[in-house]
Amino acid sequence: MPLLSVLVPVFNERDTVREIVQRIQQVDVDKEIIMIDDYSTDGTRKILKEIESENDNVRVLFHERNKGKGAAIRTGIPAIEGEIALVQDADLEYNPAEYPRLVAPIVDGRADVVYGSRFKGGEPGRVHLFWHFLGNQLLTLVSNMFTNLNLTDMETCYKVFRSDLLKSIPLEANRFGFEPEITAKIARRRCRVYEIGITYDGRDYSEGKKIGWKDALAAFYFIIRYSLRD
Repeated sequence: MPLLSVLVPVFNERDTVREIVQRIQQVDVDKEIIMIDDYSTDGTRKILKEIESENDNVRVLFHERNKGKGAAIRTGIPAIEGEIALVQDADLEYNPAEYPRLVAPIVDGRADVVYGSRFKGGEPGRVHLFWHFLGNQLLTLVSNMFTNLNLTDMETCYKVFRSDLLKSIPLEANRFGFEPEITAKIARRRCRVYEIGITYDGRDYSEGKKIGWKDALAAFYFIIRYSLRD
């Protein structure tokens, strides 16, 4: 199994950041964990420094102002040393125990990119918020229309890449525009994309979910922008 680089964008996740690192560490794969703090203000930065000092395979990078998830991922990409890179949110919605299934198509040489789909079926998961679910479906539909892919979950956090491929793609979007941007750009390169059904324990807004309707509107813009641009 090649070294897996886990990119973890973090923003104000003091209640979950230790547990997500513990869950990642429990996965039986050779891995490094690259955590990018997007200028948290709730004490998360102090916890991250402690985590880094306690774990030899954890590196923490810090933003000096809040820039967004996409910007955090861009900051983390140059630090990747593994052959495979995976994006992991710092909350507990996505289960790191799925890593072996997610990376398998790349390890086997069948895929360049793997998306973990919350909607592919066959896996138990928490019932979604209706409007959040509908927004995801509409964004995926529009993205598919422009990219000619048949994804079921473009907005999923779990995206896995050959590291050399990810490093070669110029990225611009700062917030949640990362999802439609990377999807449009791998489609343009005719990458071999796989989808695998995953479990999902989604939070509601009272539990700290950050993405909102403004991000959904922005995502429609980014789908069109990055699908039409050369």
